[in-house]
This record gives sequence, structure tokens and C-alpha cells, in this order.
Amino acid sequence: MKRFVCVMISLLALVGCLSVASASQKQEEAKSLVKKAVTYLKKNGKEAAFAEFNKSTGPFVKGEFYIFVYDFKGMTAAHGGNRKLVGKNMYELKDSDGKYLVQDIIKTAKQGGGWSEYKWTNPVTKKIEPKMTYVEAVDDLAIGCGFYK
Repeated sequence: MKRFVCVMISLLALVGCLSVASASQKQEEAKSLVKKAVTYLKKNGKEAAFAEFNKSTGPFVKGEFYIFVYDFKGMTAAHGGNRKLVGKNMYELKDSDGKYLVQDIIKTAKQGGGWSEYKWTNPVTKKIEPKMTYVEAVDDLAIGCGFYK
């Protein structure tokens, strides 16, 4: 029995380590995609970049990872996950806890970029789940990519 308990504890510890690695890998994937999008935007201009970011398939959509862009007033300029949001102002959008998530994303971008956390409905599970988004600013734009934790 004692050996069984030790084996179970070891397995749980391993699963915990894998989860951390997975979260870290997801953070790197989101950050890498944003940096790629920033480079593309600077090289090709807004019109070409937004057209590319809005494609549901292509270099800026990888499974649950996709690029979105808000201007600093909250208008959606591009959204690889839901093209129907393009042209909509999301500035007053709140998550299930009442957090103004787009305002937080914009604030984070303006402060030099980084991570924003909020809760959102996962389209796969249909459940409200914690989400992390990496964002950077280019001119008056917040360019981001997130994932469910």
C-alpha cells in the first residue's frame, strides 16, 4: 500500500510538471505569434496585415492561437478567431467577473506590452475558463494572441 501511494504521488507530481510545461509552451506560442504579427504589420502595412490576420487559415492562426487587433478606442481591426467581430467596438466588453477585458488589453499594450488575464467562454468546451493573452502595441493598435489555461 505504501508503495502504491508513493507511485501515485510521483505520477501526480509528473502530471503537474507537464501542465506547467504545457502552460509555458502556450505562453511562448502566443508571444511568438504576436511578435510575428508585429513584424508583418510593420513590413506590409495595416491593410495587408489585417487581411492576413482575418483569415481563418494561414500563418496567423494555429489551432487555439490566433491574432486579434484592437485600436486604442476598442474597435476590432482584425480577429482571426471570429471575423464577425471586425468593425465592432469592444471597449466596454466585460468578462464574467465584470473585468473590462479589452480596456485591460489596451492598457497592457500601452504600458509596453505583456500579459492580460480574464475569463472567457472557450468555444471548444463551451465553458467560461481563464484565458491569458499576450499583447504588444504598434502605433495606436493592440495586437494580441491568447490561450485558455
